[in-house]
Amino acid sequence: MSKEKIIGNCYPVKDANLKVTGQLKYVGDMKLPNMLYGKMLLSPVAHANIKSIDISEALKVPGVRAIATCFNTPQTKYNSALRFYEHDIPNTEVVFPQTVRFVGDRVAAVAAETEKAAKEAIKLIKVEYEELPVILDVEEAIKEEAIHIHSCGNKVIEMRADAGDVDKAFKECDRIFEDRYEVPPIHHGAIETHVAIAQYDYTDKLTLWAPTQNTFAFRILLSQIMNIPLHKVRVIRPTIGGAFGGKLEMTIEPVAAILSKMTRRPVKLVLDRTETIISTRARHGAVVYIKTGVEEDGTILAQDIKMYTNTGAYASSALNVMGALSHKIYKVYKIPNMRFRGIPVYTNTITAGAMRGYGSPQVFMAQQTQLGKISRELNIDLVELQKRNAVEPSGVDQRFNSPLGNPRVLDCIEKGRELFKWDEKKKAIGAEDNWVKGIGMAIGAHGNGVFGAHRDVITLILKLNEDGTLTLITGTHDMGNGTVTMQTQMIAEVLGITPDKVETFETDTDACAWNLGDYASRGVFVEGAAAKKTAEKLKQLIISDAMELLEVEEELELIDGFVVSKSNPEKKVSLSDIAVNSQRVKNKELTVIEDYASPAGLTSYGAHFAEVLVNKETREIKVIDFVAVHDVGRVINPMSLEGQLEGGIQMGLGYALSEGYVFDEKGKPLNNNFSTYKMFRATDMPKITTFFIEELEEKGPYGAKSIGECAVVPVAPAICNAVADALNIDINQLPIKIKRGV
Repeated sequence: MSKEKIIGNCYPVKDANLKVTGQLKYVGDMKLPNMLYGKMLLSPVAHANIKSIDISEALKVPGVRAIATCFNTPQTKYNSALRFYEHDIPNTEVVFPQTVRFVGDRVAAVAAETEKAAKEAIKLIKVEYEELPVILDVEEAIKEEAIHIHSCGNKVIEMRADAGDVDKAFKECDRIFEDRYEVPPIHHGAIETHVAIAQYDYTDKLTLWAPTQNTFAFRILLSQIMNIPLHKVRVIRPTIGGAFGGKLEMTIEPVAAILSKMTRRPVKLVLDRTETIISTRARHGAVVYIKTGVEEDGTILAQDIKMYTNTGAYASSALNVMGALSHKIYKVYKIPNMRFRGIPVYTNTITAGAMRGYGSPQVFMAQQTQLGKISRELNIDLVELQKRNAVEPSGVDQRFNSPLGNPRVLDCIEKGRELFKWDEKKKAIGAEDNWVKGIGMAIGAHGNGVFGAHRDVITLILKLNEDGTLTLITGTHDMGNGTVTMQTQMIAEVLGITPDKVETFETDTDACAWNLGDYASRGVFVEGAAAKKTAEKLKQLIISDAMELLEVEEELELIDGFVVSKSNPEKKVSLSDIAVNSQRVKNKELTVIEDYASPAGLTSYGAHFAEVLVNKETREIKVIDFVAVHDVGRVINPMSLEGQLEGGIQMGLGYALSEGYVFDEKGKPLNNNFSTYKMFRATDMPKITTFFIEELEEKGPYGAKSIGECAVVPVAPAICNAVADALNIDINQLPIKIKRGV
């Protein structure tokens, strides 16, 4: 592992200096000539038919240039979670629906000369609603007598995934445990709210600037909605101020596009925090029924999971998320008999979409928390119970009997046990005054890419400049997580230079080659491998030209900007001389374009350990110590990995203890700002210890695999198990609420 010079070293994100000096422009900072400002009218009711919209008074406001409603805009149905051209998923959305289905649904939008004028006009729009019954609960929504939120019914689909003979296995079990778990929808909480600028010009070309994770899919969606060809749609992704999946699906972008087409002027639309919380996307809430059969020694023989996810008002990524989470539960344990049923359900709540972990936090919360209960009832140490059932490095997916690569979850468990001092803490657990201590742990998993589900492809362009530097043209969407920095590390390692010698041009559909999008933890495993492969292709051309210039046929290597003879280091030629010679003599630039299709997606694993204090009177929960160990194959950038893991822990702690949408009986969100929606703050964070298991993953670039989403998965159940240990109770919902007197 030590032979590489760049891989394994710390590098800051490539735009760090611009960020800390305030020179980096986000979409919210941008201003185009002759630009108008947009504002949306959002539905105040959760379910209603719109009978009429009176815009007459709003049009009288000085500076108003256009007002869009369901009565003067396209009613093309689409799915905002589209990934590629022929992606077949339910089309349930329109930009401005005539039936609103949640508080925050789009009713109208204004474009005006100033933001003040747009806000004033919005207040003057009069809407007549015919209110309909409201359904907020997934189990109420699936009842026969429930009103249909969409004509097809409230069940989007029923997914199945099976291994072995579950019913037969349950008959052979010594103990059977059956439990119900519930988790709420939560807000992504990215620093940057949703924002877009659209410009529809007099050549009938639409250009969109947006902090999206999915530029090429947005281009397809805008083409369909606006009924214009793809070559007349350009999507540009400037800097993203955080996303966590919330900017993977299209939300406000077509609103800006429609207003721009109506006015033939650029339109900027910026949501405030409340608008972002109530009208964009949330993590799927879920109800999980889980039945597990075990032998007396804790060996799991069978598991049956039935899960309802709350997809909210529209289908969006209902199928994608359910499909993804149903795969992951088969990659963690050696359970020979498993059955999964997954049903996404429509309700009159905010539309659910992609969020970091993509269904794994919901299902692993149930599975891992129940395992903690089984541990207590069988009086078996939870770490030992995990080790008895977890997959080994030679483990297989129980459904397909296919290898899992090099899963090192057992290593994670054992190293976490050591770092956390699990055995010592277990002996020392006790009460102090009104506080009682508890410890818990959980494991989690997440995939690397979407092989077999979506078209897992990226195409990169890499060119050698005359001075020996390089330019990478990439469709990668760096969300602040260092994905592009990692690509420059890969390229620099292959070509014998440092990452600062690689400049990048990123994510513009008119200039970059195609990329599926940045989700599913594709960064290192897919996009990193693509960067490595592209650099290796350019390296071949460079060495070929160097052989001609040096007039040698011996083996050459790239070192510090030179191509050097291995047998005679005095024989060398600079990358600059090679680039110039190629232009001058061969009349060509040394540029390569390379496609990369991901191999079968492998799995990343993590084991998290938590120590908590619970106040017996106030029920306050404090997390005082947290250890997280992850199987990453190979560490590419330690600083980036640590940041990803610590951020995932922060997100998971909020999920466990404080976050979750709260609705009144009519579907109105009651916690729609950061004063009432309680995210974990820096002052709430515990002591954190991180560690990475480096056992190379053969199919990963330099042996690496992802951590981005896996980082959040085991956090909440580790806290659940620690609180349950402290009070000797069962935890069955998030955020954790402990009744008085327990």
